[in-house]
Amino acid sequence: MMTVNERLRWRYATKKFDATKSVPADKLERIVEAIRLTPTSSGLQPFELLVVSNVEIRTKIRAVAWNQAQITDCSHLLVFAAWDDITADRINMMFDLTNEVRGIRSEGWENYRQQLLGLVAGRGMEANYQAASRQAYIGLGTALIAAAFEGVDATPIEGFDPAAVDEILDFKSKHLRSVVIMPLGYRATEGDWLVNLKKVRRSRENFVTEIK
Repeated sequence: MMTVNERLRWRYATKKFDATKSVPADKLERIVEAIRLTPTSSGLQPFELLVVSNVEIRTKIRAVAWNQAQITDCSHLLVFAAWDDITADRINMMFDLTNEVRGIRSEGWENYRQQLLGLVAGRGMEANYQAASRQAYIGLGTALIAAAFEGVDATPIEGFDPAAVDEILDFKSKHLRSVVIMPLGYRATEGDWLVNLKKVRRSRENFVTEIK
């Protein structure tokens, strides 16, 4: 079995998917579960994941995403959608869930709840959305690693009209805003200009600084 780093060297931002190949349900579920397990600030999980296999919906999204064929040729399209605001109700929902799952209620945890409620209330809706969207990118990173580990190709895409995607997926009613999308599937054997090119990354010496 390949190591994680070997898998990351294998992966690339796939430009052409084989539309005849579908990601098996068990692999898809492991990728989705990895995203669900993603660490987030204060454990809030302030984003949600949509797994879109519906061809009609993906065709609509492609039309507002610079006509990128990966969106319709892939097996499944993952849409990362952040909370449009980190509201008191959403914070309390997650803190109450934590208390329920752990079966304890500590003074320190409840004090932190109040501290967080005050912080987000003073920050404003747009700043809260931006904070939530950054957490969604942590989920995207997890998704890319999990997909590579499963031998599934993936392409992170920011090139789309978020407002249009929000309308297609009725995000306004769900109090969500789209952040980034990621097609999942299998690379085509021909027609992808990037597939055989060497991966380019800065050297360790030019990327990592060690402070001892």
